[in-house]
Amino acid sequence: MEHDISLPSREISLPESWKRLPVVAGIVGVLALAASYFLAGGDSKQFAFSYLTGFYYWLTLALGGLFFVVLHYLARSGWSVVVRRLAEHVMGTLPVFILLFIPVYFGMHDLYHWTHAEAVAADPLLQHKEPYLNETFFLIRAAIYLLVWTGLALYFWRSSARQDSDGDLAITKRLQTRSAPAMVLFGVTITFAAFDWVMSLEPHWFSTIFGVYVFAGCVVAIFSFLILLVLRLKAGGALEIVVTWEHFHDMGKLLFGFVVFWAYIGFSQFMLIWYANIPEETFWFEMRWHDPAWRNVSIFLAAGHFVAPFFFLISQPVKRNRVTLTIAAVWMLFMHYVDIYWLVMPTHHHGEFHPSLVDFTCWLGVGGIVLAVLGRLMQRGSLVPIKDPRLGESLAFENP
Repeated sequence: MEHDISLPSREISLPESWKRLPVVAGIVGVLALAASYFLAGGDSKQFAFSYLTGFYYWLTLALGGLFFVVLHYLARSGWSVVVRRLAEHVMGTLPVFILLFIPVYFGMHDLYHWTHAEAVAADPLLQHKEPYLNETFFLIRAAIYLLVWTGLALYFWRSSARQDSDGDLAITKRLQTRSAPAMVLFGVTITFAAFDWVMSLEPHWFSTIFGVYVFAGCVVAIFSFLILLVLRLKAGGALEIVVTWEHFHDMGKLLFGFVVFWAYIGFSQFMLIWYANIPEETFWFEMRWHDPAWRNVSIFLAAGHFVAPFFFLISQPVKRNRVTLTIAAVWMLFMHYVDIYWLVMPTHHHGEFHPSLVDFTCWLGVGGIVLAVLGRLMQRGSLVPIKDPRLGESLAFENP
């Protein structure tokens, strides 16, 4: 198969029809969050849990973008150059999560049992964990996570954009060198953020593999989102020449691989807890199984996040067809929400299943603001790093 490997002579800009995205998404986001507040009807606990679910969903997507970019430089990847800039824009939304964390801060007492002094006084285990699980240290750690992610995102994004202007090859070498410590920082912060913001919803439960489970979901989400984003931009003509079905095939393979990885980590966590059968571990899964509705959600999650996509994505033609690849990506983004919902919401109603319209409006509100920032970033500069030294290799990429 032959490709046109001539390098772009100018910036590849966002199509005119996309330039309304920041305004439209921003308005939708603000209105949806306002609607969430009123729909909650004074039930601050419902709003807090629904907001945390939506916040964490979109945060994992942005963190997936950061992982993709850092991994690109760490592995010295060539094929992914033409889609890397879009991942840079996705990770570029991370600074806005500093502001989006504010409702989580105000909802701490509704979310986290260990923030109540009377609960700690009556619980020896919470007293034992108090040096770590206390409000001051919790907020300090949250600030560290958000600032580390923001710093990494801005550094890699701005360095890549600067290369479009001056073509300095040293920028690529510098980013490759610094990708290793960046990956370590990413791994540590995403793990402890998962412990703090999600696992501590049930402070009596613990799992050393929980951070890896959340990470697997991040990567599934970013490859699904990138596939949809690139498909739309290719259909609109912006990426028609530079992105080929060879690139989609590779993104589809990576999506398939991390679907399997997510299932492996999830099963490993469950199997070890089931086998040990220790009450302080098993109660967390019991909350997601005792109620018939949550049991159905658990079964649906296993089938929809692994079994169905495994047999669907294993086929090569699926990963090279616009319709089937779109279906796979949309489905996995939906299942990622089901996964986050399954992690967060059982704590709210103590294992009973009570979905709310506020769940959807909070997801839409946070997503609208994130997409507004993403749209604004995509308007700045080229959609493809036109002076990256490996751009020619990426344009000529073919699967073996």
